[in-house]
Amino acid sequence: MRRVLSAGLCLLVPGALLVLYFVLSLPAPPRLARALLASPNTAPLRPRCPAGMVPVRGQFCIDVYEASTELVDAQGKLIGPHTPYAMEKGERVRAVSRAGVHPQGHISFEQAREACTLAGKRLCSDAEWMTACRGPDGNKYPYGREHDPAACNERASSPFWKLLGGRPPDSILSSPVALNNPRLNQQGGLAKTGAFARCVSAYGVFDMVGNLHEWTADPGGTFRGGYYRDAREHGPGCLYVTKGHDTYYRDYSTGFRCCASPR
Repeated sequence: MRRVLSAGLCLLVPGALLVLYFVLSLPAPPRLARALLASPNTAPLRPRCPAGMVPVRGQFCIDVYEASTELVDAQGKLIGPHTPYAMEKGERVRAVSRAGVHPQGHISFEQAREACTLAGKRLCSDAEWMTACRGPDGNKYPYGREHDPAACNERASSPFWKLLGGRPPDSILSSPVALNNPRLNQQGGLAKTGAFARCVSAYGVFDMVGNLHEWTADPGGTFRGGYYRDAREHGPGCLYVTKGHDTYYRDYSTGFRCCASPR
């Protein structure tokens, strides 16, 4: 005798006697019900993101951490690490999302866009960046609705004061050379990625407020989130935005992170 179990119970007996009946009055056993419902054709697929990224609303992926960089040659082959404290013209760097390192400062929009491209990613659109920062509830801050001045790296002392021993003259503060002094981000203001454990959005993205400004894909030149000296002057938290710089502008406070489409 051979038994075959399907939606009902079919008992096939040699001799061409076929008895088919369905048990409609009794509920399916829980294990059987779960097995029948667990079809690979109907189960939702979780978006897959590249390493170091997380999915947001199933629509895009974003770097967990502000980008650090590594040097690559013209063919994209890794040369070695790259300093986070300076950027030279003509350097080819690839973006990396990594915890526990100082992120890349001194970077322009054009350099940040190329670094994301070399990593197989792209700069985040304004809308993507805001969504990842504000979370599903549309909060003003990555961690919630109310400001917590200690949650993110936004209250550090001026590196100019530490270097010069006092307030620098306006001529220094407007000088591209002075604003890109490699020593500025080595005065204790810039934090390592993920160091502020409470500065994380509902999607698991760190440091979107404070630490470094982050370029977005706006071709008009936009960076968001503030930096370690200020994350409120141009808007609170996730709403902080700076416009008006061209895409080649860079200083010690400018950084970035990348986005990508889910696989």
